[in-house]
Amino acid sequence: MKTDTLYRIFVRNPRICTDSRNVDKRSIFFALEGDTFNGNQFAAQALEKGSSYAVVDEKKYAIDDRYILVDDVLSSLQQLALFHRMHFNIPVIAITGTNGKTTTKELMNRILKQKYHIVATHGNLNNHIGVPLSLLKIEKNTEIAIIEMGANHRGEIAKLCEFALPTHGMITNIGSAHLEGFGNLETIIRTKTELYEHLGKKDGTIFINRGNEILTDRLSQIRCEKIWYGGKSGNWSGIITNAVPTLELKVALNADSFTVKTNMFGAYNLENVLAAMSIGSYFNVEVEKMIGAVEGFIPSDNRSQIVNTPSNRLICDAYNANPTSMKLVIDDFLLIADERKVLILGDMFELGENTEKEHLKLIKYVKDKSFSRIFLIGKIFSTVNQTLQIPAFIDVDSFVKWLDKNPIKSSYILLKGSRGMKLEKIIDYL
Repeated sequence: MKTDTLYRIFVRNPRICTDSRNVDKRSIFFALEGDTFNGNQFAAQALEKGSSYAVVDEKKYAIDDRYILVDDVLSSLQQLALFHRMHFNIPVIAITGTNGKTTTKELMNRILKQKYHIVATHGNLNNHIGVPLSLLKIEKNTEIAIIEMGANHRGEIAKLCEFALPTHGMITNIGSAHLEGFGNLETIIRTKTELYEHLGKKDGTIFINRGNEILTDRLSQIRCEKIWYGGKSGNWSGIITNAVPTLELKVALNADSFTVKTNMFGAYNLENVLAAMSIGSYFNVEVEKMIGAVEGFIPSDNRSQIVNTPSNRLICDAYNANPTSMKLVIDDFLLIADERKVLILGDMFELGENTEKEHLKLIKYVKDKSFSRIFLIGKIFSTVNQTLQIPAFIDVDSFVKWLDKNPIKSSYILLKGSRGMKLEKIIDYL
């Protein structure tokens, strides 16, 4: 089926589903293929539960006119998103980066909602499937779309730009993450700055952190509008007045300065706040409303989140982890004036041949710091920690069993690790 024909069906059934267990009425189910499943096998189930149509790419499953047969389901989803995107002459803001992109996106969303009808990426649905799903949520009254873009291989940001067609964009920062897919830091830089290249060709607008030399060095050949924030001479700059337990800062715009008190832990969130406020300012959101939006933002999903339990106070920053983000949050945690600081670190994933080296480097970095106790969780930490005197557990379940007999009380605790470690399971035992 051609994209324009599929689009006419989408207009009448404007919801997209990819999980047959959770479908909406008047929706189209896209039978995507995963590593361990064939979505075509669940098309009938989606129709039984209320979807109007199911898009499949295996002829044997297309048994009546409710099934839409295409050559490739994923490609059809992406082309449909592009076709839909081209119907809207609105700002589409793309945001990518190694760390902070989801937090910055959430702050940006809250700020821009003070004035506009916004569609923004839900959670971190920022890949080759999540981006088209976000684009297909754009409606007639949408005035600005915010699209988060993630990548773990060369060329992925360029591909996402092909069907998102961003008009504005931002790279939060560049750090060591997904090295397994990228191979080295230079490839990460080239991949992330594919966003700059796209915006340069399309006469777009780039928001850039003036204090980030890696990114500013890549802009010399890009010809388009550039909005600077951070550093000493950005449109929006700021200084930290307090980083723990929550970030407080003084931000400056021209000759005016404003105090902002956030609910987020960590000095590393300064850049995220300035980035979001620079975009809000560009789109003429009043300063007072921006401050209110930032101060009203409550972190969730284990991102810079402070959790008080009956026994302890926790800083949960365990949605993702890489060497760069690990060191940043640990350094901020060291600033807390509490004698009973406990560090619980989980494995970092997708580091490729650098995996053991980066984990050992982190162990050496923290072992002599002023923590009352340190615990390591995961197969990688357990492997490289054999000669060092830090308790290590093969997985979360093993640590929980230990906690059951050795509870931690009256402590300030940092939980940091990759999402796949599921460190949030520990919270109930602290």
